[in-house]
Amino acid sequence: MTALAPAESADGTLKLATVRERHFKVPIVLAAATILLALLFLFVPRDGTSTFRFGGAGLPDAELPTAATSWILVAVLAVLALWSFVDARAYRRPALWLTIVFGVLAVFAFLVWASADGLVPVTSLLFGAVSLSVPLVFGALGGVIGERAGVVNVAIEGQLLLGAFSAALLSSLTHNPFIGLVGAMVGGVLVSFVLAAFSIKYLVDQVIVGVVLNVLVTGLTGFLYGALLVPNETLLNRPVRFDRLEIPLLSDIPIIGPVLFNQTFIVYLMYATVAIVAWALYRTRWGLRLRAVGEHPQAADTVGINVNRTRFWNVSLAGAIAGIGGAYFTLVSVPQFGKEMTAGLGFIALAAVIFGRWDPIRATLAALLFGFATNLQNLLTVLGTPIPSEFMLMLPYVVTIVAVAGFAGQIRGPAAAGKPYIKS
Repeated sequence: MTALAPAESADGTLKLATVRERHFKVPIVLAAATILLALLFLFVPRDGTSTFRFGGAGLPDAELPTAATSWILVAVLAVLALWSFVDARAYRRPALWLTIVFGVLAVFAFLVWASADGLVPVTSLLFGAVSLSVPLVFGALGGVIGERAGVVNVAIEGQLLLGAFSAALLSSLTHNPFIGLVGAMVGGVLVSFVLAAFSIKYLVDQVIVGVVLNVLVTGLTGFLYGALLVPNETLLNRPVRFDRLEIPLLSDIPIIGPVLFNQTFIVYLMYATVAIVAWALYRTRWGLRLRAVGEHPQAADTVGINVNRTRFWNVSLAGAIAGIGGAYFTLVSVPQFGKEMTAGLGFIALAAVIFGRWDPIRATLAALLFGFATNLQNLLTVLGTPIPSEFMLMLPYVVTIVAVAGFAGQIRGPAAAGKPYIKS
C-alpha cells in the first residue's frame, strides 16, 4: 500500500513523500496454518492409505500414502508461506491466487491425514458444501444490498428464521412449494421493513435494532411453533418440498456436474440471483443509486436521489432475498420447521459480507467456504478422526473467525453504512 505524507525538504519547504506499507497479516496466517498442520502430523501421526472417490464421474479412485503425501503437502505449503513473506517484504500484497492455492492444498493435506485407511467421497463432499451454502449465499446477498444502501443488516438471522417459518406454514396449507417460497420472501420483507422503519425513519441505532429483531423473531417463531405447529403438525408443518431438477448434459460433467446441475429450484434461483445482483450493482442505474446513498448520501441528495426512500426499498429487497435463504431450510433441507433451526447462520452470512468486502461475488465465495467447512465437519465425524467431537462442532465458526480476522485485513465498508441521513 502506498500513501502520500508531508515531508520537509532541505530548503525548509514541505513536499509530499511516498510512504509504503508492508502487509504481513496474510503471510503470518499462512505460516501459522503451516506450523499447526506440521505439529498435527508430527504429534498425531497416521499411516495407511487415503482414498478419494469421484463417484459418478467415471474416474478411478485416487489412493495416496497418508504420511508421505501429508508431509509433501506441508513442504509445499511452507514454500507458499515463504513466498508470501517475500512479497510482503517487497511491499507487495500477497497475490490472491497464492492464498487460494494455499487454502486448497491445506484442506487437501488435512483430508489426507484425516482419511487414513478411509474414504473421502469428493462429489458428495462438494454437493453437501453447495447445499449447506445456499442459505448463507442468500443471506450474504441480502447483507450486501442492505449495507451498500447504508443500512447495517444485522437482522439476517431473523429474516432467515421467519422465512423458514412462513415457507413451512404456507407450503403445508397450499401443498405448493412456490407459494411457500413467496411466503418466505414476505417474511423476510416484514423483518427488513421493521429494520428500515426504525433505523431510517426513527434514527434508532441500526445494530441495536437488528439484534432486537433477531431476538424478537426467535421468540415469536418459537412461540408459534409450540402453540400452532406442534398441535397441528400434520396440517401446518408438513411442507411440500422442491424436487431435484437434473439438467441434461451439464449434469454429466465429471465431478462438478452432479454438484451444480442436479439441484433444486432454489439452488438454480441462487445462481441467477448472484449473477443478477453482481451485474446490476455495477452496471445499472439502480446499482449506481444504491451505491451512491451508501457512500455519499449528501451528494446523492444533491443530484435528486431520495436517499431515505432508496434505502428503505433496497433494505426491503434485501429482506426478500434473505427470506429465500430461509425457505431452503423447510422446502429443501428439512421436511418441517423446528425451533431456532437457522442455528446462527445469519451471523455467519454477515461475516461472509465482511469477508467478501461487500461484493456479491466475493461474498458468495465466502459463503461457499463456510458451507464447505460445515460439511467437512460432518465428514470428519464419519471418518472417525482423533479430533475431539467438541472441536468438530466448532469448526465452521473457527473457519469464520480465521477468515475474517486473518484474511479480511483492513477493509473499509460503505462510508455511510450505519449512519442515518438527515436532510439538511
